[in-house]
Amino acid sequence: MSQHQGDEMDYAADDYEMAEVDDDMYFRGRVMGDSDSDDDDEYDHLDNKIPDTSAADARKGKDIQGIPWERLSISREKYRLTRLEQYKNYENIQHSGEGSEKECKVTKKGGAYYEFWQNTRSVKSTILHFQLRNLVWSTSKHDVYLMSHFSIIHWSSLSCKKTEVLNVSGHVAPCEKHPGSLLEGFTQTQVSTLAVRDRLLIAGGFQGELICKYLDRPGVCFCSRTTYDDNAITNAVEIYDSPSGATHFMASNNDCGVRDFDMERFHLSKHFSFPWPVNHTSLSPDGKLLVIVGDNPDGILVDSQTGKTIRPLCGHLDFSFASAWHPDGNIFATGNQDKTCRIWDARNLSKSVAVLKGNLGAIRSIRFTSDGRFMAMAEPADFVHVYDAKNGYEKEQEIDFFGEISGVSFSPDTESLFIGVWDRTYGSLLQYNRCRNYMYLDSLL
Repeated sequence: MSQHQGDEMDYAADDYEMAEVDDDMYFRGRVMGDSDSDDDDEYDHLDNKIPDTSAADARKGKDIQGIPWERLSISREKYRLTRLEQYKNYENIQHSGEGSEKECKVTKKGGAYYEFWQNTRSVKSTILHFQLRNLVWSTSKHDVYLMSHFSIIHWSSLSCKKTEVLNVSGHVAPCEKHPGSLLEGFTQTQVSTLAVRDRLLIAGGFQGELICKYLDRPGVCFCSRTTYDDNAITNAVEIYDSPSGATHFMASNNDCGVRDFDMERFHLSKHFSFPWPVNHTSLSPDGKLLVIVGDNPDGILVDSQTGKTIRPLCGHLDFSFASAWHPDGNIFATGNQDKTCRIWDARNLSKSVAVLKGNLGAIRSIRFTSDGRFMAMAEPADFVHVYDAKNGYEKEQEIDFFGEISGVSFSPDTESLFIGVWDRTYGSLLQYNRCRNYMYLDSLL
């Protein structure tokens, strides 16, 4: 991934301007990295003007984000067309998005798998690096964790309460002593990626920082720096249970390394190196295989115990930033800056099973539901696609809104889908709930 943000930020900000709207109500881009700046305060009055939106409001015709299109000088439909025409997809390899189009599967739209439930504007989801979008994690259908500036926030949709879990703007140090833990901790950590599973939270930073916290214990339990290399940013973290039942996590870094940490003994258990920066890693459900993607068009499938390559994954035309395994342990997916998500079968890797196309840009986040029925893929902005994985990805539900996407997460029970939306005026947390057919209840009435 790009180590320096610089002008690349334009790909997440400059296109997010609405020129033909009322002066007091408009979309504004934000230069990533200034999310803690004081000038956010000048927009606070807008938060008070724009209330949350419920499913009942949406059924009455209210925009799910509370955007008052009737008062603007541009319609939603016209602005959508403008966004589709003008949004600049960031590419490391020129014209990769155009080159991938001929292989893409034609899917049917109109799927209705998850229905809008709530848009919460008091929960501000933010992004620090434009290519890293794994900053929203659900631990139940009511509980979600996300980054908001320098704070990791817990939101309960049941109690409608927001709680700060960890603030990294100041000094953070472990309150437990473990071998290999940096007892001096870190100061002003810039969080690049996040993972939360069960009661364990792990934040990765721009300088290779790893901060571990158990949600049912006070303070931070473990701090480590993966590397002191200049190119140290932590691109992704995955938490998993080993075959022995011990909790582990895997960190993917820009120094070309993948490191496995044993959280039972708090130590580094494995360290693999690859020829290019690793942007994302996914472990198969049986723990035997690793999907590795990064700053190379080809990903690789490797042995999780030795790190040796089993087979290259050929087909993408740009760098990849997302991967995920289907719970059946055979199918997995990769997301790329060529605007596609490729579906693979580990039993036959000669070519991908399907190539799914985005609308605006790179596929930066992929999630499967725990039952394997659905797969969600998130673009950098505006679109989350939910596919019917059970029926061959033939049909999709397209969730359409306006704003950069900080992350997507299904709840473990598959009942909820959370989407973090990053925008100065309309930043929020979207919640969709799984559609259920309760027609059988009619017979009881």
